[in-house]
Amino acid sequence: MEQGKKIIITVSTTVKSNTERVWQYWTEPEHIVKWNYASEDWHTPSAVNDLRKGGKFLSRMEAKDGSTGFDLEGVYDEVVEHELIEFTMGDERKVKIVFINKGDNTEIVESFETEDINSAEMQRNGWQAILDNFKKYAESVIS
Repeated sequence: MEQGKKIIITVSTTVKSNTERVWQYWTEPEHIVKWNYASEDWHTPSAVNDLRKGGKFLSRMEAKDGSTGFDLEGVYDEVVEHELIEFTMGDERKVKIVFINKGDNTEIVESFETEDINSAEMQRNGWQAILDNFKKYAESVIS
């Protein structure tokens, strides 16, 4: 990837639940730790979330075997309850998440700037996998 050139990737899903419940599962740390991973050999053992403009978040993401891990952290740039979350990650990349109320369903559209280490396809797949885990978790809690 060309250095300095920003590529924006968008992933999405539709969750069979109302927007208020989806928002709760997306933003509360006790729920975040149950879905925030891209594959079954990873997990998020802890999460902190100060969901307000200027607030910070931190999710510790680790391989379950303890071989590697990292902190996903950032600062919220904009928060509109049940509608929008925008933040800047620790490496200055921007993320925008839109929650679209569709009655008994909620569409989540997440756009993010790529980083320079992994391929755009790998990043898209990873972010989509986390979103798919969220959908699976949220729908399992509801039923």
